[in-house]
Amino acid sequence: AFDKTVAKDNSLAVGFFQRGFVRLQLEMYEEALSDYHMAFNHLRQNPFIDYKQLGLRHILYAWEVLYSTAAAQCRLQQWQEARVTLEKAVVWRPEGRTAILDLALEQVQDHLFLEPMQVPLGEFFRPRKKEVEQLDSKDFLGKPKVISSIIPNDEYIGFEPLRPQKQGFYEPSVDALR
Repeated sequence: AFDKTVAKDNSLAVGFFQRGFVRLQLEMYEEALSDYHMAFNHLRQNPFIDYKQLGLRHILYAWEVLYSTAAAQCRLQQWQEARVTLEKAVVWRPEGRTAILDLALEQVQDHLFLEPMQVPLGEFFRPRKKEVEQLDSKDFLGKPKVISSIIPNDEYIGFEPLRPQKQGFYEPSVDALR
């Protein structure tokens, strides 16, 4: 399901993040690490992306993605890279609350595995009904109409750009007055 999701929207950072978590649980560590890198890249240097507008009540933070990246690196025995990634996550952590990251750095120093972050259980992407109803195709141009000129002396038939105005051109002709 996550493969289909990221295939349809390959810039959906939370899709890569969740797929990375699943792959980590399935012991597909290289693929999980790749997904976490993709999720971080799709954050596009933003500290977070709020998915509430799309129907997922979750905010994906850059530091969480980096923390999970470090968890995947630990599983691959890449302890030095995990430490560097966690130090990078400290920079992205808002408001200087780094207690969880300080603890994670200690665990990496002791070569202990980290548990990755995930979207809270029970949170599903459900677009609002109003947005799903609007997925039907709409004809924004409408039906074609033939519009005749309101200028009495205009005998031109066809399409052309706007013509420059001529003096006396817009006055009714003698035939029109009869």
